[in-house]
Amino acid sequence: MSAIFQHGQQTVSAAAIDAATKTNATVTKDPKSTRMPVLRDPGLPQAQGLYDPANEKDACGVGFIADMKNRKSHKIISQALQILHNLDHRGAVGADPKAGDGCGMLVQIPHDFFAAECANLGFELPAPGDYAVGFFFLPRNEEGRVHAMRVVEKIVAEEGEVFLGWRAVPVDNSGLGESVLPTEPIHMQAFIGRSAATPDQDEFERRLFIIRKVISNVIYNDVERRPVTAGFYPVSVSSRTITYKGMLLATQLGDYFKDLTDERFQSAIALVHQRFSTNTFPSWTLAHPYRMVAHNGEINTLRGNVNWMAARQASVDSELFGNDISKLWPISYEGQSDTACFDNALEFLVQGGYSLAHAMMMLIPEAWAGNPLMSEDRRAFYEYHAALMEPWDGPAAVVFTDGRQIGATLDRNGLRPARYLVTKDGLVVLASEFGVLPIPEADIVEKWRLQPGKMLLIDLEEGRIVSDDEMKASLATANPYRDWLKRTQIVLEDLRPVEARASRTDVSLLDRQQVFGYTQEDIKLLLPPMATTGQEAVGSMGTDTPISALSDKSKLLYTYFKQNFAQVT
Repeated sequence: MSAIFQHGQQTVSAAAIDAATKTNATVTKDPKSTRMPVLRDPGLPQAQGLYDPANEKDACGVGFIADMKNRKSHKIISQALQILHNLDHRGAVGADPKAGDGCGMLVQIPHDFFAAECANLGFELPAPGDYAVGFFFLPRNEEGRVHAMRVVEKIVAEEGEVFLGWRAVPVDNSGLGESVLPTEPIHMQAFIGRSAATPDQDEFERRLFIIRKVISNVIYNDVERRPVTAGFYPVSVSSRTITYKGMLLATQLGDYFKDLTDERFQSAIALVHQRFSTNTFPSWTLAHPYRMVAHNGEINTLRGNVNWMAARQASVDSELFGNDISKLWPISYEGQSDTACFDNALEFLVQGGYSLAHAMMMLIPEAWAGNPLMSEDRRAFYEYHAALMEPWDGPAAVVFTDGRQIGATLDRNGLRPARYLVTKDGLVVLASEFGVLPIPEADIVEKWRLQPGKMLLIDLEEGRIVSDDEMKASLATANPYRDWLKRTQIVLEDLRPVEARASRTDVSLLDRQQVFGYTQEDIKLLLPPMATTGQEAVGSMGTDTPISALSDKSKLLYTYFKQNFAQVT
C-alpha cells in the first residue's frame, strides 16, 4: 500500500521563436475564493451575467489506438489522426469556421525523432528513459517568454536534474481562424536529462512531477510578472509520454504540428480527443488530452472532490516524496476544468505509488454498495477506499495512459459510450463510437462496448489485454481489506441504543410537521416510498420548487442543498 493516504544550456536563436506579438493578459481571482489567483487564458472572459467559469464542462469525442506488442510505428500516429478526423462531428466550431474548441494527441516519446532533431540543434540526447521532454505553452511577448524559460532551466538545476536544451516546435498557423491567432502561444520543448543521483525511471518521473509543480508555482505566484507570463502552461513533462494539443479543429492537428506528419515520429499508442465545450469557452490550455487522461462527459462532484483534495494536504504523507511533498501543493489550481482536476488527482496517486489501475478504481469506483453480484473481496476493496477518496462521479468515459499501460473506464451508470475492437495483429481501437477506422471485419477478433463501471486495460510490457475481472480480483486480494474494515469501522447499528426522550403530547402531529417545515408533497410523495420500501422516491420531469433561501416559509435543513445533475439524453 502506498503511504500517500494513511547541461549545458543551449541558446535558441531568436528566429526560431520569433513572430512574437504582445497580448493583453488578465489576472483573475474569484472574490469568494481564498486560494491563490491563477492566470486564466487571455482569450477567456471574466465571470459576468449568467457566465461562471466554475461551470466549465465538456461533451466530446475521445479514443485511442494501441499496438498491444508495443511496436512503435508512424502508422499508429497516422491512424490516430484518422480517428480524430472521424470524430470531427463531436467537436464544436464557432462563428469563425476555422475556430474549434480544441483537440490533441498523447503519444509515447519518439526517441529516434527527437535524437535526430536535437543533434541538429547541437546537443545529444541520452538513451530512452534517461531524459524527458517538457512541452510548454509560452507567452508570445518576449519578456514573459524569456522569463519563463529561465525559470524552467533554474528549477531543473535546483531540483538536481540536468537541463539539456530547448527546441522550438515547428507549427503552421496558416489554417487557424482569426479568433484563434491572438491567443496562440509559442510552443517550446525542454529536454531534461536524468542525473546520476536519480536511480531509475520511476524516480525520474516523480522528480519531473515535482519540477513541473515548482515551475508552475513560481510563475503563477510571481505577482509582478503575472501580466507578461499570462498564457504560460506546462502541457506535459515526462520521460515516457508527450502531448500535442491546442485550440484546433480535428482536421487541423496534423497540419498545425508538423512533427505529427514526420515519418520518424513513432509510437505504439496514441490517445486522441476532440473537444465540445457545451457551456464554456474554448482555450489552448483546456484542450485534451492532459498529462494522463482524456475525458468525454463531465464530473458533477468536482467542487467537493477538489475541496477534499485540498483539505487532505495537511495530513498526506508518502515515503516516495519525503519532504518534497509540500512542493506539490496545490494539487489542482483554481479555474481548471473538471478533467484537468481529475488528471491532477490521478497523477498524484500514481506518482505516490499506486498502480494506474488501482488509482482509477479509487477515483471512479463501480457501483459496489448492495451489489449482490460482486465478490466480497472486491466490495471490501471499494468500501475501504471510499474512506480515502470520494468518487469523482458523473457521466464519464475516461481514457488514460502512463506510456506503459493504456486503458479506458466508464462511470458506474455507463452514461457515456465507449466501444472497442481488437484485431488479429494485436491492434486495439477504442472510441466514442464504432467506425472511426476502416478495419475489415475479417481482421477483427473481438468487438464490444465498455459496460458501466468496467475497465479496459492494455499492458504494453506484457503485450496483452488484462481483463476487468482479473485486474480487479488481483487488486482486491492484494491486501486484507475485509480484515482492515472489521478492525476500523464503527457500525451505527452495533452501538448501544440511546435512551429515547418522551415526545410532547400537548402539540398535535400536524402542528409539529408545520413547525419543522414538512409539506404535503413530502408527506404524500417523498416519505411513503422511503417508509414502505426503504428507497428514495423516483420521478421525472424535474422539480419547479423555488430554492429555500428565497422562501418565507420554514424549511427542512436538507432543502437548502441541491445536487448538481448532468443533462444526459
